[in-house]
Amino acid sequence: MESFVSSLNGILWSTPVIYIVLGVGLIFSILSRFLQIRHIKEMITLMFKGKSSEAGVSSFQALSIALSGRVGTGNIAGVATAIAFGGPGAVFWMWFMAFIGASTAFIESTLAQIYKVKHEGQYRGGPAYYIEKGIGSKWFAILFAFAALIAMAILMPGVQSNSIATGIENAFGTPKYLTGIVIILLLGFIIFGGIKRIANAASLIVPFMALGYILLSIVIVAMNISELPAVISLIFKSAFNLEAAFSGMMGMAIAWGVKRGIYSNEAGQGTGPHPAAAAEVSHPVKQGLVQAFSVYIDTLFVCSATAFMILFTGMYNTQAPDGTFLMNNLKGVEAGPGFTQAAIDQVLPGFGAGFVAIALFFFAFTTIMAYYYIAETNLSYLVRKNNNIPMMLLKLVLLASTFYGAIKTANLAWALGDAGLGIMVWLNMIAIIILAKPALVALKDYEEQKMQGIDPVFDPKALGIKNADFWEKEYVKDEENAS
Repeated sequence: MESFVSSLNGILWSTPVIYIVLGVGLIFSILSRFLQIRHIKEMITLMFKGKSSEAGVSSFQALSIALSGRVGTGNIAGVATAIAFGGPGAVFWMWFMAFIGASTAFIESTLAQIYKVKHEGQYRGGPAYYIEKGIGSKWFAILFAFAALIAMAILMPGVQSNSIATGIENAFGTPKYLTGIVIILLLGFIIFGGIKRIANAASLIVPFMALGYILLSIVIVAMNISELPAVISLIFKSAFNLEAAFSGMMGMAIAWGVKRGIYSNEAGQGTGPHPAAAAEVSHPVKQGLVQAFSVYIDTLFVCSATAFMILFTGMYNTQAPDGTFLMNNLKGVEAGPGFTQAAIDQVLPGFGAGFVAIALFFFAFTTIMAYYYIAETNLSYLVRKNNNIPMMLLKLVLLASTFYGAIKTANLAWALGDAGLGIMVWLNMIAIIILAKPALVALKDYEEQKMQGIDPVFDPKALGIKNADFWEKEYVKDEENAS
């Protein structure tokens, strides 16, 4: 079984697939005329506009839920791994992936808004919904929903809770089972409160945890400010094979930077569209732009914070493809949170282990919250009527898998989680390539209305977009109210 899953992952996450994702993002960037640059001011403005309603959450709350999933252990462990196997140049390629990935995040999140539905008084949407309504393929949509449900509810939560429990045990000596109990009690309180409580928790925790982490990195950079030109130069030179110490590493820098960039910012994975659909907005493009900016927050801010702490202090190892060390400043320390811990300890002795453990707790805990919301949305798609009992079972299954992962995570579970996520990526990328046109049409419509100085509203019929049933009803309702 394990060998089969490993072989499957070898296909799902092969290097060509990584570059296909990068290529799709580049195509979307060109087709949208690099909206990630043109509309960056609009992205920031829209983040703080809009209010929640009975059916939906505000743009900022939807952004916070999306960031809950994006900002996770990959922002600490993933960046360290990229530097360990791709060298400092991998950081540049992570930045590049964020720039390109912002356009992909825009497309998938705008599609989620276009094809969202109102089910049992709440907005629901995501790849399963836009696959069925946009492409017209029910079996394709069901396949995605099952893959997402299994990956998010069973396979992935334990990976995150294990990171929390291991970090807490290493820093404070707390047994893993106690940490596991605390996690599921807190998680249960939040997920049993529904989307509103998830949104409120995310909008409170995510800004706090991200800002705290970034502020510490700023302190470390400030204390080593004389190194700034050298570190920036190291990143750019290493990215293009111009740094002697890391010569011959350009291919690995690109591969690891792109791979870790995708894992971290999740652009194209099909996870971000779920919370995007829950937002209360007057035009789908509004939330598409907000979600595009979430990619920048994840990679340019949080991942960069980790990278700068590690590189400014020199607390990292870099291994060449042949196994030799090009940089070996932390002998015996495996690539992962240990790099960040050592970097903080270098500047603030004795502070690293505790801080990294707490950061991992917040990063991973909010990721599990996002996993639950994604799983709930896909279960709602699969079971549209009388779903109270299935929803209760989902909550219990997710809490059980979270607790199990905290005390013991098998290698097979990690591999299965990667496989589930990999299937989601494949299915979603196929869907958004087929369905890109409605999102691009909506973008053009939004820009034309902005040029006229009006607050954009969405009329799918006028744009020739079919099966956007929710928006058709909303536009008719708005017209009636106006008259």
